[in-house]
Amino acid sequence: MRLSFNLAGLVLAGLLAAPALAQQPAADTLAAVKGRGTLACGVSTGVAGLSQADSRGEWRGIDADFCRAVAAAVFGDASKLRFVPTTPQNRFTALQSGEIDLLSRGTTYSFTRDTGIGLSFTDVLVHDGQGFLVKRDLGVKSGKELDGASVCLQPGTTTELNLTDWARTNAVSFQPVLIESFQEATSAFLAGRCDVYTTDRTGLAAIRATQGGNADQFVILPETISSEPLGPFVRKDDARWADIVKWVRNALIAAEEYGVTAANAESRRQDANPEVQRLLGTTGDFGQRLGLDNAWALRAITAAGNYGEMWERNMIPVGVDRGRNALVRDGGLMWSPPFR
Repeated sequence: MRLSFNLAGLVLAGLLAAPALAQQPAADTLAAVKGRGTLACGVSTGVAGLSQADSRGEWRGIDADFCRAVAAAVFGDASKLRFVPTTPQNRFTALQSGEIDLLSRGTTYSFTRDTGIGLSFTDVLVHDGQGFLVKRDLGVKSGKELDGASVCLQPGTTTELNLTDWARTNAVSFQPVLIESFQEATSAFLAGRCDVYTTDRTGLAAIRATQGGNADQFVILPETISSEPLGPFVRKDDARWADIVKWVRNALIAAEEYGVTAANAESRRQDANPEVQRLLGTTGDFGQRLGLDNAWALRAITAAGNYGEMWERNMIPVGVDRGRNALVRDGGLMWSPPFR
């Protein structure tokens, strides 16, 4: 039986997922962060590989590690950091209002978010795409075989609009089951409240990986129905803070390109390569240009490792290979502008 749903309603929900522009706080985030003595970093409510609190309450994941890298760059101490769990519904408001200084929780860069809500995307931390997760015993091999299926998804995300667009293009009908948090939506899918779970493929891999011996009972279908450039957001009214966040990301990728790791970064400060010397603050005045000292990138790399180390530590254990997130020289999309 074909189950239909209100496409126009989901389109409207997708377009209105980002809240209206809120009153902006004073535009000197670096001064506010230093004055407070901690960086407030918005993360998810728990997605393995990206940001999730472990059994001891320690936040793990590539988004969480990026928060640590920024804190280390600013303070020289990655522990001067407060993680603030956010949902798709409150994440932008938390950043707009100044409750957090940085949003690092697997958030997609889009036209509406870049132009309409007073926030700036800094750069891609993870290239992702939306997919479908089903139980193997459903017996399907393609998303196009899911006509009439019920699908769990989170409201207030680009996931809604992507699903709507894909369903219309492929003449497939779905019955949406909208559940706010990632954990609740996952539990609903595992309990059989819906036939399909759709979100970014990294999230689907995390769900599958955390099923232990039952992981083979779940299948990620081959379709990738969207392009999801995920990365940190900051407020649009503070160009210096945006530069700090952007160049911390660039430094972590450059470190991988030049073989600089958490373990060897200090010893590489006198490297023969002038680019490495500039990256690690031995020469040049890049720190001054950001309002930091020249060892900012050295501290970020030492605290979090280079980009490849972050990926190996967080994403490989949940079954997500580098793919498009490999360095450009290795056939991927990750690159850093030169330090010169």
